Amino acid sequence: MTANPQLHADIQQNPRAFLRQLFDQAVQRAQPLHNTPAFLPKVPKGRTLVLGAGKAAGAMAHAVEALWPLDAPLSGMVVTRYGHTPVRPEGVPERLKIVEASHPVPDAAGLAAAEEILSLTQGLTANDLVLCLISGGGSALLTLPAEGLSLAEKQAINQALLKSGANIGEMNCVRKHLSRIKGGRLAAAGAPAQVVTLAISDVPGDDPSVIASGPTVPDATSCADALQILRRYQIEISSEVLKALQDASWESPKPGDQAFETSTVHLIATPQQSLSAAS
Repeated sequence: MTANPQLHADIQQNPRAFLRQLFDQAVQRAQPLHNTPAFLPKVPKGRTLVLGAGKAAGAMAHAVEALWPLDAPLSGMVVTRYGHTPVRPEGVPERLKIVEASHPVPDAAGLAAAEEILSLTQGLTANDLVLCLISGGGSALLTLPAEGLSLAEKQAINQALLKSGANIGEMNCVRKHLSRIKGGRLAAAGAPAQVVTLAISDVPGDDPSVIASGPTVPDATSCADALQILRRYQIEISSEVLKALQDASWESPKPGDQAFETSTVHLIATPQQSLSAAS
């Protein structure tokens, strides 16, 4: 029983309304328009490029469009899941490109989006800002197979991983090492610009390197780890993939790499933060 008699009486009288209030508070804490303002960086001397991926990427892009000064340049694109682009809030100008692709198994639309996102990082300078909006689902939506790996083979490995019983950390370890954009590679491509990542977590432990396979976060795992996981779950791979993982030719950038010297990551929403809001 609660120590607050009036609150206890309210709960007893209408428990459904009380539980709905808790739910609404938890959801409100996770809404990009609510949690983004505290983490937006200052307008840079150069240009601001917004890149992102995830099931919440559309809502996150709308929040940035609404909050970024109208007199400051803003461009870029994000990719979200089919049917997950929310209605743009009334009065918010369209300044960012939002595209949709497949989740949880990647498709050609996700490949095209990842290629365009990576290409947008060309020509950046130290005066520029790359604002990365990352949320759950980004691993499948931001698909850019490693050199020599076909989309079809990556799709097959992804499907096998989903059926294998591997946990999200294991799956994303493999995904990082089969990619040209995940596992810190997007941040490396953005250097020497300042790279600021705003992330919404959907993974146990809220490890930024696991969320969407950490496209802007140094990767402490290795090609050897990825190969061990594939073997553990008896997932078939081609001789080309086996060789690339064995000789570490698809290795990801690691902690301490100078590519991350101007990169910062902020967890703007986590399950625990929503629980605390409800509490």
